Amino acid sequence: MTAAAAPRRPRLDLESAPVLLAALALWLAATAGMRPLLLPDEGRYASVAFEMLHGDALVPTLNGLPFFHKPPLFYWLDIAAMHIVGVSAFAARFGSLVGAWLMGAALFLALRRWHGVRLARLALGVIATCPFYFLASQYANHDMLVAGLITVAAFAFARALEDTPRPALRWLVGAWSACALALLAKGLIGVVLPALVIGPWLVVQRRWRDVPALLHPLALLAFALIAGPWLWTMQSRYPGFFDYFIVEQHFRRYAQSNFNNAHPFWFFLAVLPLLMLPWTASLALNARRVANADSPMLGLLVWWPIAIVGFFSLPSSKLVGYVLPAVAPCCALVALGLVARPTGERLVRALMLGAALLCVGIVAILAWQSPNSHRAAALALGAKMAPGDTVAMVDEDFYDLPFYARLARPALVASDWSDPEIQHRDNWRRELFDAARFDPAKGREVLWPIARLGQLACGSHAVWFVVKPGAGATLPARIPGTARAYADAHTELWRAPPRPCP
Repeated sequence: MTAAAAPRRPRLDLESAPVLLAALALWLAATAGMRPLLLPDEGRYASVAFEMLHGDALVPTLNGLPFFHKPPLFYWLDIAAMHIVGVSAFAARFGSLVGAWLMGAALFLALRRWHGVRLARLALGVIATCPFYFLASQYANHDMLVAGLITVAAFAFARALEDTPRPALRWLVGAWSACALALLAKGLIGVVLPALVIGPWLVVQRRWRDVPALLHPLALLAFALIAGPWLWTMQSRYPGFFDYFIVEQHFRRYAQSNFNNAHPFWFFLAVLPLLMLPWTASLALNARRVANADSPMLGLLVWWPIAIVGFFSLPSSKLVGYVLPAVAPCCALVALGLVARPTGERLVRALMLGAALLCVGIVAILAWQSPNSHRAAALALGAKMAPGDTVAMVDEDFYDLPFYARLARPALVASDWSDPEIQHRDNWRRELFDAARFDPAKGREVLWPIARLGQLACGSHAVWFVVKPGAGATLPARIPGTARAYADAHTELWRAPPRPCP
């Protein structure tokens, strides 16, 4: 009598979509909490999410003031991560990780449908090791999240248009839902950019009838149900919200030249190829193979980055993260060129390994250097201050300090708030000054006149002044008993003990 054969365990398919996309998630998440927050963006947005975690989850606030530079989806994702894994740099970057994973997943699934798993797998490897993509996934701001959702929307529209004579409704609903989420991620570009990618592509193909077909009532209803409630709630609470969020932060910022980060028209034409090395070099070498590729979506993949780069090249204010929505189609074109080569798989693997080491190396250097971080000072403040103590940041917004110090209530910010130049400069003071328009009472409480600094240090609790190195030397003369409690290369903490008010 022979023993029954043991049942075979199912083998894990290492090339299946779930395995590859899970590997992408692990690759992106592995180093996301490795380094301190960078300033100003990461410190600012992490502190906004932290305030919402302990305050009103609908209203983004900065130092306790309504902060409507950006909508709330990024913060909501970070808040969810903070609930699950705790308040950390990883949680602060969770929104960017989600956006990066969505971009990679959308690219893989779209190319698998159009070209098969081999090219889709290759494109996934290219985008995962693209320095621009990887570093943006590790950076806490809204750019990668909106770029990922725009990528999902554009690919979903393209999928809907495969069905004839009418676009597939389920994919239209999905595309417009992604546009709504993209609007909640960063604003109107969540709708404008997918339209700019898909619309001209259809027109060139003379598919005039498909353009109005994209505006199906059910798809538009899905968009309104997702994006509408938050916008309507904010306008109801703050009557000037639409003018500020839509007109000023979109149209005026796009059209005017008095904002920071002014660069020439050709800025993105130079920067994007550099940020995507070594893969842009591969694309240049294989350009003829790409042009001759047998791809049903080649025209879309070529037009897509042209539309994104062209749109953001027009205004004078330019940040590198703006063109992240161009990364996925560029990586698809790289993969089309590489898959057409009869040989060279060993070279491609070497390029991927080198690019991956470059990505991790840059993160490691940033973690080692920790440029301008206030984390050490914030941790010292959190350990030394007592419940009820007041924190005042003097003539600077130390964005990451409230996050790392886990401040239970917003810090005060002392500066010359009567300076008429505030409204003409795009800086941290303008941000807070604008925010105070939506809650004047809170603004008077938080935005403290620097001339009245001494009046803060009276009462039953100590006051902690956070200043730039060397800027606290005059505090003991202005506020008797004030002593320096901590100093490093970026920050000083000065403590004024409790004293009776005059």
